[in-house]
Amino acid sequence: MAESNCTQVTKFSLTGFTGDPVTQVTLFLMFLLTYLVTILGNLGVIVLIRTSPQLHSPMYYFLGNLAFVDLCSSTVITPKMLVDFISDKKGIAYAGCVAQVFIFDLFGMTECFLLAMMAYDRYVAICHPLVYPLVMSPKWCFQLVTGSYLVGLTNGMGQTISMSSLSFCGSRIINLFFCDISPLISLSTSDTTLSHIILRTSASLFGVSSSLVVLVSYVAIISAILSISSAEGKRKAFSTCTSHLTTVSIFYGTSCFMYLKPSSDSSREEDKWAAVLYTVVTPMLNPLIYSLRNKEVKEALRRLTKIK
Repeated sequence: MAESNCTQVTKFSLTGFTGDPVTQVTLFLMFLLTYLVTILGNLGVIVLIRTSPQLHSPMYYFLGNLAFVDLCSSTVITPKMLVDFISDKKGIAYAGCVAQVFIFDLFGMTECFLLAMMAYDRYVAICHPLVYPLVMSPKWCFQLVTGSYLVGLTNGMGQTISMSSLSFCGSRIINLFFCDISPLISLSTSDTTLSHIILRTSASLFGVSSSLVVLVSYVAIISAILSISSAEGKRKAFSTCTSHLTTVSIFYGTSCFMYLKPSSDSSREEDKWAAVLYTVVTPMLNPLIYSLRNKEVKEALRRLTKIK
């Protein structure tokens, strides 16, 4: 009965990183630079892939969608964080918080599955090269990408439903720099059983299944590479996977740390910096990792920028 008489929170306060003005300015400039690099890098990858015929292959089709997802997920988080660095009041309306949870969880889970599809693509290319054009047909690639977005949409809707079922009548302080479902559950004054079930089910069903695709693919890939007799052949085969492995390690590592840890640890200070890795740093690094380590991308960029 007391729950029905409480005053529902209409606005949340974000703690951010620090209250020191000098440190805030330093972090603002650092994250502003990071965001600019993220925007330019991912837009550059998308434009390069669309305008370069030599990059019209399944691997780059997935990469272009990954760049789009990174662009969207970063834009959901970083601009608001930058505003908070130079604002006295670090607040976000309840409706804005719901929107941030939905969009971020949509693109976050979509990225999980895109990375899994990219691992599957590398598996087919290395382990079954003769049937690669048949298996990774344009229609099948489109279906894989569409499925990734649909899974992301399902996850976003599930987390939004989870949040809408919660009541917030006590503290309105979120110990993070954006609205995330885990700290919101810990702030709720209502029964959080359904929210915990949705969160754990989503993380286990979608997150674990996509990571298993990556794991099984790379077990088969490594086995196939080790069976190659020449050292040069091993090097060339493995070089096509290093960029993806780097991205997967950062993204899955920090995501598992954030969402599969015990709920009692949900307010630790180091969580903020773990969240920075997959919300801010990873979207910036992805285009750099793939462009700096990929000869085809660098060659396409040279052709695009060459003055005739």
